[in-house]
Amino acid sequence: MIIKGVVIHGAELGRKLGFPTANLDATGINIANGVYFSKVEIDGNKYKAMTNIGIRPSVDGNCRLLEAHIFDYEGTLYDKEIKVELLSKLRDEQRFNSITELQEQLQRDAAKCYSMEE
Repeated sequence: MIIKGVVIHGAELGRKLGFPTANLDATGINIANGVYFSKVEIDGNKYKAMTNIGIRPSVDGNCRLLEAHIFDYEGTLYDKEIKVELLSKLRDEQRFNSITELQEQLQRDAAKCYSMEE
């Protein structure tokens, strides 16, 4: 599935956790919440990414977002259109008991995504 949208401002929590993300509004996206291995296209270039779709229950999120942590990309994407291609689902979205548990799981998810091929 390919999702196209304009990057919006978020709470920058991903950045604080060591996993900055490009955020898209996901309210109209008909796909299950969870963490996905993905590719993100920016200005015609494709990058591997780890993408979460959901409400972010561990940080008391209240709206559905697509959050893509893009590997090997640096720059500001606010107000830029990107394409996110979801390639495979790693796991369902879940609530963690602490921010530390969330960070540890994100590290495992990121390592798995980074090593994956299309």
